[in-house]
Amino acid sequence: MHLSVIGSGYVGTTIAACFADLGHDVVNVDIDEEVVTTLNGGNAPIHEEGLPELVSRHAGPDGTGRLRATTDYEAVLDTDATFLCLPTPQNDDGSIDLSIMEAGAETLGETLTEKEEFHTVIVKSTVVPRTTVDTLTPILEDASRKTVGEGLGIGMNPEFLREGTAVADFLNPDKVVLGADDERTRDVMSDVFAPLVEHADDPPVVETDTKTAEMVKYANNGFLAAKVSLINDIGNICKEFGIDAYEVADAIGLDDRIGAKFLRSGLGWGGSCFPKDTNAIIAAAESEGYEPPMLNAAVEVNDRQPERFLNLLDEHLDVAGQRVAVLGLAFKPGTDDVRNSRAIPVINGLQSRNADIVAYDPVAVENMREYFPNLEYAATAGDAIQDADAALVVTDWDEFQALDDEFDAMARQLVIDGRHCITPRDGMTYEGLTW
Repeated sequence: MHLSVIGSGYVGTTIAACFADLGHDVVNVDIDEEVVTTLNGGNAPIHEEGLPELVSRHAGPDGTGRLRATTDYEAVLDTDATFLCLPTPQNDDGSIDLSIMEAGAETLGETLTEKEEFHTVIVKSTVVPRTTVDTLTPILEDASRKTVGEGLGIGMNPEFLREGTAVADFLNPDKVVLGADDERTRDVMSDVFAPLVEHADDPPVVETDTKTAEMVKYANNGFLAAKVSLINDIGNICKEFGIDAYEVADAIGLDDRIGAKFLRSGLGWGGSCFPKDTNAIIAAAESEGYEPPMLNAAVEVNDRQPERFLNLLDEHLDVAGQRVAVLGLAFKPGTDDVRNSRAIPVINGLQSRNADIVAYDPVAVENMREYFPNLEYAATAGDAIQDADAALVVTDWDEFQALDDEFDAMARQLVIDGRHCITPRDGMTYEGLTW
């Protein structure tokens, strides 16, 4: 099939490249000329494992030609379906800002006035229940002068991609959710995803209406965020009793009602999805008159973890004027994304304590400079901890597990580990956020 993808962020670029790899002809539409040039040169505009190989394989002068990029919305006229993968940033009250989505839907609709054939629009961005029908559908209908169900179809296909493993997650999904309110749209969506279902060895396909598909995404992320916060709460209790929280987690993870995933207690969750989605569904629930206590508690526990982490440091060292190395700036290993990274409140806390801070991350330094342009950044982890009075592990990059020799160069071998990835050794003063 011929597909168009509006937006070339983490989701848009990933699904465009993956669909091309599955045999579809894909055009990525974005207003950023630099991104378009990068993609057409066969290069990935974001750091994501496996993505550069796919983009190189299908775009650029030596590619298959199944993937290209443009700033011209008219490219959608030669496609059968369009994915809307535009940002939905968070407002101050936690609700989502739909202005970019609305503008994109309007431009797409205006472009589709020139098309006589039926066209399907698939919302991929995360939006709260009823947004597709109540907000985006009227915009598309008014702008295109077409009626949904006749010349136009609109559906919802939530994404469940984890940064750092997005390509693998797309190509090997645990489920495919197709939300549509009419049979014709659902049939088109099924055709789009047929190669993926075949490639991934028949993952479950959930066919439902649009508002249920929208809610599935929020329920999915809300549940995982709450699970992380719960194990962090349990880990905090274990710390008070001198109990190894990871030993406890290993035991309860054997219960198939609980499962072993997302039981790594530590500094908590960050990134673009968990914080935004949890806050958004809380705000949406409150707008309907319901206060969700469990989700509010998950956010509260998560927000407290960085300060608990710094309190452990305070127990060993008055950091005013002392050199403190922050190891890890990305919100998780495998990505350069620093949005809502736990490193941000940790660095803010250190600055309020007047520490002399040096920071290191293998890929996320440039993105963190936007938040802390005057911070000292080291070229290597070894450089960061050399002569440091304390090292704080914030992101569990594999390379931090092999720093034994480098710790010898520290002024004090004081390590506060927020991710349970450093092995304590003789002579090291070690504190894990959880045992």
